[in-house]
Amino acid sequence: MADVPCGPRQLAPEDGAASAVLADLREPDDGKNPAAVALGRLGGLKGGRARAEKLTAAQRSEIARKAARARWKAVAESGG
Repeated sequence: MADVPCGPRQLAPEDGAASAVLADLREPDDGKNPAAVALGRLGGLKGGRARAEKLTAAQRSEIARKAARARWKAVAESGG
């Protein structure tokens, strides 16, 4: 199987990344500034991956442990 692009910078314009940004610019979302919406989307697309690459294994483990505690606490409180 051919290499599949996995990030916004690896997508060619014909793959829809550019058209998604242009659509954000053309269609205002609930009175928001269309340019700000497009920039926020671009930042959001790379933010999580960039953050994950900077974390150490211990930091990722602690974040996962905290998330698991929160999930199980919600289950216990709901009586499940």
